[in-house]
Amino acid sequence: MATLSRSALIGLPWRAHAGRVVLVALLLAVAVGCSSAPAKTKPKVTSCGTSKTAANVPIHIEVTSGHVSCATALAIERKYAQAIRSGLAPGNGGGGPVKVSGWTCQGYATPIVLRTGKASKCVKDGTEILAILPTSA
Repeated sequence: MATLSRSALIGLPWRAHAGRVVLVALLLAVAVGCSSAPAKTKPKVTSCGTSKTAANVPIHIEVTSGHVSCATALAIERKYAQAIRSGLAPGNGGGGPVKVSGWTCQGYATPIVLRTGKASKCVKDGTEILAILPTSA
């Protein structure tokens, strides 16, 4: 029967313990990695400048989802305001949906406008154009 030297006997438990520590650390890392929710990324918002509502109120125009040029976004918002001024929008003051060049535009209810500043949105194929009231600084 082979005998181990004193240094081999002292080093053996430490090595066995270190291996267990590494194993536990790896298991914890895997468990944390698997259980954490993926980081939510903010959608890219494109600021396109300003326009005015049908009531001549200044608004900021943003593309909040999808892809459309700012020129198109501003044109759609101008056409939406014109449709409301022309009486083409159902409901009082143009709250109902209006079709504008293939886009569906609709104003937000007053409580939402007051709470969020969002005046209206136009959507088409997953792309959203948002009209927002400017905030006073």
